[in-house]
Amino acid sequence: MSQTTRQNIGSNSPYEAVVGFSRAVRVRDQVFVAGTVGWRDDKTLPQNAYDQMQQAIANIEAALKRAGAALTDVVRTRIYVTDMAVSDAVFTAHKEAFSKILPVSTLVGVAFLAAPEMLVEIEAEAVVES
Repeated sequence: MSQTTRQNIGSNSPYEAVVGFSRAVRVRDQVFVAGTVGWRDDKTLPQNAYDQMQQAIANIEAALKRAGAALTDVVRTRIYVTDMAVSDAVFTAHKEAFSKILPVSTLVGVAFLAAPEMLVEIEAEAVVES
């Protein structure tokens, strides 16, 4: 694959250098956004699942923008939660961001995420229409 068809997008995540991944990758008209949590720019994490989900979606939106895409281009999300009891809060934030476009979505309960204070992580895939 030539470099002209692939664009790697980084972020301020300290995990990118340690693990060796990009926040997002654009290949032609598709953008794939890695699992994203709700870290704010000041390196703090909101306390509750709703706020973490909102911030994670904002972080995804920033990566999409750098890739020439937008939230309205999202066709799939995958959500990981450490406690299914927070799913209503997570669904509320997801619906606020995506109710007009209705991407396919999957919710998965997991034992833990990369840090114990992380309650939710979300991946997204987008298709940019020309």
